[in-house]
Amino acid sequence: MKSDNRSLRDHFLVIKNALLPGSANGQSPSDELPLRAELFSALQMEQHGRILANAHKLSTERGRDQLLSRLASNENVIIDACSQLTEAIKASRQVTPAAEWLLDNFYLIEEQIRTAKRHLPKNYSRELPRLLRGSSAGRPRVYDIALETISHGDGRVDPESLSRFVAAYQQVTPLKLGELWAIPIMLRLALIENLRRVAANLALTRLNRNLADSWADAMAECAENDPSNLILLVADMARSEPPLDSSFVAELVRRVQGQSPALTLPMTWLSQRLAESGQTIEQLVQLETQQQAADQVSISNSIGSLRFLSAMDWREFVETMSVVDHTLRKDPVDVYARMDFATRDRYRHVIEKIAKHGRLSEFEVADSAVRLASAHAPQDNLATRQAHVGYYLVGEGLPELEQSAGFRSPPLQALQRAGKVAPLSAYLVSMLVITLLVAFGIAAKAYADGTAYWIVALIAVMALIGASQLAHSMVNWLITLVATPHPLPRMDFSDGIPVESSTLVVVPRYYLPSKTSIT
Repeated sequence: MKSDNRSLRDHFLVIKNALLPGSANGQSPSDELPLRAELFSALQMEQHGRILANAHKLSTERGRDQLLSRLASNENVIIDACSQLTEAIKASRQVTPAAEWLLDNFYLIEEQIRTAKRHLPKNYSRELPRLLRGSSAGRPRVYDIALETISHGDGRVDPESLSRFVAAYQQVTPLKLGELWAIPIMLRLALIENLRRVAANLALTRLNRNLADSWADAMAECAENDPSNLILLVADMARSEPPLDSSFVAELVRRVQGQSPALTLPMTWLSQRLAESGQTIEQLVQLETQQQAADQVSISNSIGSLRFLSAMDWREFVETMSVVDHTLRKDPVDVYARMDFATRDRYRHVIEKIAKHGRLSEFEVADSAVRLASAHAPQDNLATRQAHVGYYLVGEGLPELEQSAGFRSPPLQALQRAGKVAPLSAYLVSMLVITLLVAFGIAAKAYADGTAYWIVALIAVMALIGASQLAHSMVNWLITLVATPHPLPRMDFSDGIPVESSTLVVVPRYYLPSKTSIT
């Protein structure tokens, strides 16, 4: 019996250390606790947004991507926890309501993890602004925003609270477009993180209950068959130093209390042991009940929020929250607001690219585009192309906007523009350069091998003919990489064509003379 209990305790410690690093010293690390802070209303979340924006300090260095590795770790912990809970059910052990929620929705969690991996490419988070200090130091700023949203909602994502929280944050520090688009995936990662922590806690409490069950079974058997050795068994349990947390105590009390008069001995020992730390059995049993209820709420809220993330229209959310979009809607001719989403999104991505390689922020670039368009606003209410912000974003006015923003064109983009300025010259020069390089390489090799001059000249002529075909194929292939197509800007006529945009289309009909029979 002693060796069985010792091996069980050793097995318990191995699994516990694997689930929660840092639990080997008997304490759960603070960063592994469920994301559970003071519950905030929508108004309180708005106030918290301003406070958080003032507290965030960004790092100028690019760190390594931590989110993908953490997601993989979260997946492993959740799978391991569900496996242990499934084994407990197969062994006819009683599981908590939170554990039932986790097992019943495990398929949904797996699907959300796959979605997160698909939408989170490698090094994606390295492109986002990162925090300099705090508990989320080195991680994207928007990820910390997601963690705060989950913490103060106990796993519940409320659209109104989220919108007011992000809007209040941007009153102090505007978020980049990439950060706004990253909010859905960051919320998904934060919810999976919360589920991992709750699942790990459920698995640990399950191990505690299993340990309590093993001691309860041994003491019940001893009380029935050999009551004189019960005191030795209790002494063995005391020497094993079981985890006297709420889950172990509650399960042991449930199994032992009121079963047999001989089992009052372990209850007496338990009461005395808890009294040394100022606790009572009743307090821990009540604490376990509260903990189970809290875990159930966290699990149910997190799973409900994962479903909400898939159903919400994030395009509308991003446009509502984007300071760039709000600025572009000041278009002097009021065309931007009446365009379709794809066109508006293309305009915003151009601003994002200019800000990334320039000296102005995204808001300042958008404001410059509006000011340039306003400078050409018509005085006689007649619309002009130069008065539309799109002229400076995707039209001929783009160089003027880039110059005002201090834009430094990347090498590939500079090559693309050079090809657009003189396409025929770029095409012919590229073919000529590749042809000469290949032919020269072949002729130089022949000359280095000691070939006669006239043979080298003949080889060079033949190499020019063959290299020209190679150059033709290579240039045509490179053109498909450099000359990327761009869709034309479009208006949004999903609700009908307005009167000022109505057009009369005339389709002529041609009548062929009918065949007549001649008699």
